[in-house]
Amino acid sequence: MTTTLNVIAAILTIGFGLFGFLAPNFTAASLDLAPTDSNMGLSEIRASVGGLFVVTGLAVLWLNNPMAYAMLGIVYAGAALGRFVSVILDNPPLVKAVTFGGIELVLALWLILANLNRAA
Repeated sequence: MTTTLNVIAAILTIGFGLFGFLAPNFTAASLDLAPTDSNMGLSEIRASVGGLFVVTGLAVLWLNNPMAYAMLGIVYAGAALGRFVSVILDNPPLVKAVTFGGIELVLALWLILANLNRAA
């Protein structure tokens, strides 16, 4: 069961990343990001919300190692931390921020707790 949930988490990571990588305008709108006079924002979305997640998810599947899955969890923990700090400091739309942060937190907890002790 651990292996199946790990693979699902990695595939979700790739799926989340594909939205940013292939549909940066859709992703920007979903994240309430406004366009500017530059296309640099689209480049940033393709890189940080897209390619980073696609390649990380693929690498975790390729490595297929408990430590790799735990590190993916640590990545999600960092995202959740940033999201919840933003709720306190930036006043984003609460439901959206807590929903995204909650998904990141659940993935972080699962991946870390299910894999860190197996990574010896």
